[in-house]
Amino acid sequence: MDKGIGSDRNYWEKQMWGGIAPGADAVRYRASPMSAFLSSHTRTHSSGALRASDTGKHVVLTGWVQSYRDHGGCVFIDLRDREGVTQLVFDPEFDKAAHEIAGSLRNEWCVGVTGEVRARGSKVNEKMSTGDVEVWVKGIEVFSKAETPPFAIADDVDTNDTLRLKYRYLDLRRPKLQKNLIMRSKIAMTTRDYLSSNGFLEIETPFMVKYTPGGARNFLVPSRLNPGSFYALAESPQIFKQLLMVAGYERYFQIVRCFRDEDLRNERQPEFTQIDIEMSFVNEAILQSMMEGLISTLWRDVLGIELTLPLRRMTYAEAMDKYGVDKPDLRCDLTLCDVTAPSGKSGFKIFEGVVASGGIVKCLRVPGPAEKLSRSMLDGLTDFAKSFGVKGVAFARVQEGGVWQAPFAKSFSDEARNEVNRIAGAVPGDTLIFVAEKYKVANTAMGGIRLHIGEKLGLIRKNEWQFMWLVDPPLFEVDEATKDIAAAHHPFTSPRTEDEHLLETEPEKVLARAYDLVLNGVEVGGGSIRIHKSELQARAFKALRISEEDQRAKFGFLLDAFKYGPPPHGGIAFGLDRLSMLMTGAEFMRDVIAFPKTQKGSDLMTECPTPVSKKQLEELFIQVRPDLPVK
Repeated sequence: MDKGIGSDRNYWEKQMWGGIAPGADAVRYRASPMSAFLSSHTRTHSSGALRASDTGKHVVLTGWVQSYRDHGGCVFIDLRDREGVTQLVFDPEFDKAAHEIAGSLRNEWCVGVTGEVRARGSKVNEKMSTGDVEVWVKGIEVFSKAETPPFAIADDVDTNDTLRLKYRYLDLRRPKLQKNLIMRSKIAMTTRDYLSSNGFLEIETPFMVKYTPGGARNFLVPSRLNPGSFYALAESPQIFKQLLMVAGYERYFQIVRCFRDEDLRNERQPEFTQIDIEMSFVNEAILQSMMEGLISTLWRDVLGIELTLPLRRMTYAEAMDKYGVDKPDLRCDLTLCDVTAPSGKSGFKIFEGVVASGGIVKCLRVPGPAEKLSRSMLDGLTDFAKSFGVKGVAFARVQEGGVWQAPFAKSFSDEARNEVNRIAGAVPGDTLIFVAEKYKVANTAMGGIRLHIGEKLGLIRKNEWQFMWLVDPPLFEVDEATKDIAAAHHPFTSPRTEDEHLLETEPEKVLARAYDLVLNGVEVGGGSIRIHKSELQARAFKALRISEEDQRAKFGFLLDAFKYGPPPHGGIAFGLDRLSMLMTGAEFMRDVIAFPKTQKGSDLMTECPTPVSKKQLEELFIQVRPDLPVK
């Protein structure tokens, strides 16, 4: 065994590196201002790659010190890189110089080592993928030292989120985040491979675009060369991808950054990424089939899971009737039902009053035994539902003979009660939960209660992937109070052919050739077949009460393009952030984004946004209010 650092050592390393000796021992590695180690050594394996089959190999590893243990002779180091962890052994009998250096190592120092892979025998670490082996170190260089981090670089450490975002480059060293971002990269690469192999072209579109009012609020960018004028940061490439279809490119995609200046919440970021896709000469069935191929390829190649195709389809009307929302979580079998008709003539004044004013009564049947739902859980539903705009939640326990145990039971006629039981499929032992409100409020509240109860009772199957296409949604949204009408998606979405005759007379009844892909209650993608005929587009604009002057001001270049033979076309956009969050099992969207913003849209690491200098503002012909800071 080599105990020194002289000629015998050089002989050993010549054998290791095919006759090329590094010309430096471990001590020189430590002291050299230029890396002598990297001049002669190239990493052979990642820190997560070594297995029992590698025993006896001479290897080169690089990474960060995860942990340090001195057992009064040998020093043990866990070396970490983005692929995993390998245990290193520094034995003074194996290499004295390397052992001396090991005594000074500390967590998060960046090092490179050479050594021999040895089996751990009976001391296998089942928690590590490399737990069958360890590397006995022959040479080491310290590339850089590290101060004590503000928090431990580990997955199971409870650290303040603000601190993690401030030191995001350290937070990103945590194995969990590294695995998330590695999977996100694989999702993007697999997407590109699939779409390219199916004839799609990856084409970039502008970020700085014409500002068009409506939809999400845009970020504005002042133009120095055009004083007083502004670009908008694109909230999506919608118009440009349609123009590419007019230009004859037929199949386009782009993994693209988008920007929305919105009030943020847990799953929103001011800048986000979408997989943007457009196809010519397609209908819904053709496009959805192609997208199902993409999704099934992602689940197979990234997760190793085979999906059953075609995916389920559900109309908007069915989703609202059974689940109360347009993105139902099908991992929970609880469903809603509409009991407005019997409730409106039940004798129960509260329900009758809601129905008389145009509202509805929705019911959720929770199968027995009744003891599953405690009284305290039921009483707490009213407080839970208040956030949805509901004043109260009623409930009844079904007894033998269909009789209800409820405070309002005596007010409810036997005939109406029996009809509610029939519609709900209620049997003794079940619990019925009711909300009586306006259509939208009642559905939204009951959709929330359905999942709340499902979570409380353990009725949501966590290890399933429940996909569905939501189809035939409304083309327009109508404000109940003002009767203002707006596009539910965007004004280029095509109405269903059978509903076109309603555009002028009953636009609220027109359904769209639109579709959303929903996964476990989360909308991961959405799109539509577009309007490609000028006369139909004009009718849609008229239904939206957009004047010809506004049409020209907002969309003139697109309308001009549509004069020159646009093809039938449609598209979809998938949220890459959301897909990544679901596929990795991340709790928050920020856990799949390298450098996320806070809910106030700020970056704690770089401390932006920041005020700018008066000179910069003058160059852009902008004045800031006197009460706001300027550098």
